[in-house]
Amino acid sequence: MTTSGQNTPPKTTPTLARIQSFAFSGIEAVPVTVEVQVSTGLPAFLVVGMADKSVGEARERVRAALTAMGLALPPKRILVNLVPADLIKEGAHFDLPIALGLLVAMGLLPFEAVSAYAAVGELSLDGRVNPINGVLSAALGAATEGLGLICPSLQGTEARWGNPDHDILAPETLLALVSHFRGEQVLTPVLPAQGYTPDYGPDLADVKGMALGRRALEIAAAGGHSVLMSGPPGAGKSMLACRLPSILPDLTTEEMLETSRIHSVSGLLKEGRLTVRPPYRAPHHSASLPAMVGGGAKAKPGEVSLAHNGVLFLDELPEFSRSCLESLRQPIETGSISIARAAQHTTYPARFQFIAAMNPCRCGYLGDPERSCRKAPRCGEDYSAKISGPMLDRMDICVQIDPLSPVEISRAPRGEDSATVRARVEKARARQIERQGACNAQVSPDLFVMDDDARSLAEQAAEKMRLSNRGLTRLMRVSRTIADLEGTQQIQRHHVAEALGFRRR
Repeated sequence: MTTSGQNTPPKTTPTLARIQSFAFSGIEAVPVTVEVQVSTGLPAFLVVGMADKSVGEARERVRAALTAMGLALPPKRILVNLVPADLIKEGAHFDLPIALGLLVAMGLLPFEAVSAYAAVGELSLDGRVNPINGVLSAALGAATEGLGLICPSLQGTEARWGNPDHDILAPETLLALVSHFRGEQVLTPVLPAQGYTPDYGPDLADVKGMALGRRALEIAAAGGHSVLMSGPPGAGKSMLACRLPSILPDLTTEEMLETSRIHSVSGLLKEGRLTVRPPYRAPHHSASLPAMVGGGAKAKPGEVSLAHNGVLFLDELPEFSRSCLESLRQPIETGSISIARAAQHTTYPARFQFIAAMNPCRCGYLGDPERSCRKAPRCGEDYSAKISGPMLDRMDICVQIDPLSPVEISRAPRGEDSATVRARVEKARARQIERQGACNAQVSPDLFVMDDDARSLAEQAAEKMRLSNRGLTRLMRVSRTIADLEGTQQIQRHHVAEALGFRRR
């Protein structure tokens, strides 16, 4: 007789590899561990862990990429588990960590070398590593975890911004990465990004005359205030608005990273360059609600988030849908936008400077006896009624832009250029940061010092104009900005008087 178990085949221990990667929730990179197990059993390639369709399709892309390298999947059971399993995984950037985990589990790469890195990247069928969205957030996440980062070659510079003190590997192909880890051909190190000249956009010197509009623009830039410009078609409202970014200060390092993370998740960073200037977004009035505030199947950032730390300009304000306009009320006050979906809840930063322009009526010539329509003045009332009272109450500065005559246009000298105005704005902003740590539009008026005459005028005006508490607060903020531009410590009566001239009546 034979002893029990002599004919039992020897057991093989499943091979398990773990590679770090990330899922994206808003602009945050959430750590995800990619576990790959190769074990005996019927040949299969399974991906589990709440993976969406794009992640599930990684099986075929990884298989084809390995075939392009001359490798074949072993005829075994391959199981890929994405941990934590209760977090939705979206995007093709899991291709690269799955492929690396599989190569480690097959014994073709050393686990000790690969485990020092997190990996993100999409694979082509020929093994190339394609760019993805969110590399900057992934680099910041890897730095938090104390890991290097493996990312597509075209995004190595972007990753270096977020992970300056750790190794960054940016291979063009999966084969190049394998050769690097096997010591056959070392990848070229990713160098720090070189500085470049920022683009300030159209210059304010192009604006002739329009002294009141230029003054309103300078005050808005200095204090971060919202502006509503009203006037007939062709008066210059859009021309003024698109030149506002040119007089705004450069973004701080913290603002650059935060703004660039939003643009990275949206796929808008070019050549790995951080956003160093305030962004300028001007969506068309046909924009949908998800396009404005964010959303869609993957809760992508909307225009309010893409304008974070910059300018959101809405031309032809009454032509926007009521739902789009009302959706702006929350981010204007809080500086963030929350997108609620059945499967997830995502919050994006959305602290922007709101600039709007509108005609006085649908035909645009209300008040002009020669060109106004037969429905005047009722047409102007109906047109303005499309904008709710609470929305108008959130406008710090309201200014009427009147068109110049042909003689004024041809003979008026060029105005101050953007660099000159920006220098005054930067000094005013510096006073605000030193005094309260933020620009005037973001702080409580309780921090401001007013003399008795100024306070008396503000109280009388608020009672006579029936200003709401919010309206009075915004009046005080604009007054403080005017004082900062003048360089005075206290808000004085003439500062309040000028600010009252910019309140909507």
